[in-house]
Amino acid sequence: MPVLYLSHGAPPLADDTTWTRELAGWSAGMPRPTNVLMVSAHWEEAPLALSATTRVPLVYDFWGFPQRYYEVTYDAPGAPELAADVTKLLHSPATPVHQDTRRGLDHGAYVPLVEMYPEADIPVLQMSMPTLDPQKLFEIGRKLKPLRDSGTLIVGSGFTTHNLSEFNPRLPSDSPAPSWSTEFDAWAREVMATGDVDALMDFLHKAPAARRAHPRTEHFAPLFVSLGAAFEAGTPDNRSVIEGFWYGLSKRSWQLN
Repeated sequence: MPVLYLSHGAPPLADDTTWTRELAGWSAGMPRPTNVLMVSAHWEEAPLALSATTRVPLVYDFWGFPQRYYEVTYDAPGAPELAADVTKLLHSPATPVHQDTRRGLDHGAYVPLVEMYPEADIPVLQMSMPTLDPQKLFEIGRKLKPLRDSGTLIVGSGFTTHNLSEFNPRLPSDSPAPSWSTEFDAWAREVMATGDVDALMDFLHKAPAARRAHPRTEHFAPLFVSLGAAFEAGTPDNRSVIEGFWYGLSKRSWQLN
């Protein structure tokens, strides 16, 4: 299976018909996964944790939106076998793994999955990020790589630029993006294309406007898990699948093969 990094957006991004159409087309062009392992920017927990493997309610981890966004459902099956495989691959004295039997999927997981696999018939497991350190997340991803051979779709779900202090919903969603967002987006596109993993992991020092594009790095961090899971010697085989901006934030998303 390929590995994905996608920009999931806030729940209203699902109203962007271009984005939803792109996600549906993306999933249709890939092999059907046996199960899905989601790493969302919205679940940081240490030690590393896995979500419930039975059906539990979604986590509506946002506030101030119209009621209809709190009525979205995604009743995907749990993935106990995947949870066991992830635990086997990751658990060690340095990386303990535990399961949160009450933790459902947050919006970084279910918002894109609703568009990609609307039948909700593929088992889904969510994994927390125990750290935001790029190198440590990359190593976690490398350990997860064998899951790809058994049909697991590993998805890092974040946002290529993410500065909510400069997010202005009073403007049209397709307003021109600010320079800090376009500059960071262009840098990320170019560096991903050349496969410079070292530069990506040092993005706070290497990328233009990095600290403005990511005042806090949790929305770029899932990329490092994806990079680790896809890593081979040489230039990673990847392509930018989705691009463009939503209220000035970059929706750029990649498929890593």
